[in-house]
Formats: sequence, C-alpha cells, structure tokens
Amino acid sequence: MRRHPGRGEASRPVTAPSEKGAAIGRGIGIGLMYGLWKPRVLGAWRVPSSGPVILAVNHAHNLDGPMLMGTAPRPVHFLIKKEAFVGPLGPFLEGIGQLKVDRTAPDRTAITGALDVLASGGVLGIFPEGTRGQGDFASLRSGLAYFAVRSGAPIVPVAVLGSTERRGRLTRALPPLRSGVDVVFGDAFQAQEGDDSGRRTRKALDDATVRIQERLTAHLENAKRLTGR
Repeated sequence: MRRHPGRGEASRPVTAPSEKGAAIGRGIGIGLMYGLWKPRVLGAWRVPSSGPVILAVNHAHNLDGPMLMGTAPRPVHFLIKKEAFVGPLGPFLEGIGQLKVDRTAPDRTAITGALDVLASGGVLGIFPEGTRGQGDFASLRSGLAYFAVRSGAPIVPVAVLGSTERRGRLTRALPPLRSGVDVVFGDAFQAQEGDDSGRRTRKALDDATVRIQERLTAHLENAKRLTGR
C-alpha cells in the first residue's frame, strides 16, 4: 500500500492494483473467451515479455475488454469506467486488478493506480477513445499519451475485430456463441521521438497524441487487411 497525498488533502492510503488478481482475471478470461467464442490471436509475440507496456485497444463492443484479458499473453489491468463497478461486479473487478476511473473529472486515484501498474512493470490496458463507439480510433483522448510519456512505457496497438458483426440468438447484446473474433497485436512503439522525447509540455502531449493516433489507425487498417474483415 502506498500513500499519495492530494493537493490540500491529508495523505490517504491508495491500494495498488493486485498483480495476483490480474493473473486470476486472465485465467477466468481464457476460460470464458475460448469456451464461448473462437478467438484467433495474431501477433501476440509482439507484446514485450516483461517490463511496463500499454495495450491500446479499439472499443466497439463491451466484449472487447474481456476478450483482450483472455487472449493477451500477460495479465492486464484495465482502466474501466466507474459506472461498471455496480453491485457484486464492483468488488469482482477490483479483485482481479482492474482500475475504476471517473471520466467526468481528473481522477487522481485512477491515475496513481495506472502509473503504479507501469512502475511495477505491469501491463495497462486502455481504450484510448475513452468510450465505446465505432472502434476506429477516430477520436483519441490525451490520457493514453499522458501515461505513455509519463512512464516511458511502449504502446502496443491492439485491434479486436468481429465482436459487432452479428448478434447472438440467445443474447442479442453478444456475438453468437462459438463465432470467431480476431485479436491482432501490432508492433510496440514509443509515444515520443526525436526532440520531444521526455518532454511533458502540452504541445509535446498533443504531438504524442497525433503520433499515437496515426500508428493506431494504421494498425487497425492493416489488421482488417490481414483478417479480411
């Protein structure tokens, strides 16, 4: 447990996300995703086997996060909107090392938790678009650039394809059981390069966001060509 005092506030304990919990979550994800659907995973070897890394994932369906948790080669700590932490699901998500974030205002606790994950050499999962949409990386928020620049962790782009193509007969909100979903990992890259490397100015973050968006969009297009989706 670490203490991170906020401005003008007394120090209060902040519990770092559980690494063991994330490993348990990965095990659950493997069982569910491979048991209910047919994931095809391409390029998983591109995820560094150790050290901090950020997985930047397109987000078109609620299944995308669990699918990545069950197919990534390492346990993942996701930043998840606080609205998902309702009822018994809240303690469960926290127990498997996931991070609750308030999207309506700067969330110091979530930021600290995410940076703790990276500082300890873990894997942070982020939906850089901030919310579920077309899943095309068309509108990126600056959060991904901030974490990448602040931590120096490489970014691995991930495209989840096929989760929205068809609806299941039994559960319309999910793709048909045993249908195929593709998860394509891209090459790791740094958010900054050249003279901007290490800078945290607003311009440097804006430039990093543009660079990240270009790389993520290119990866998504390549993943579609590779999978034929």
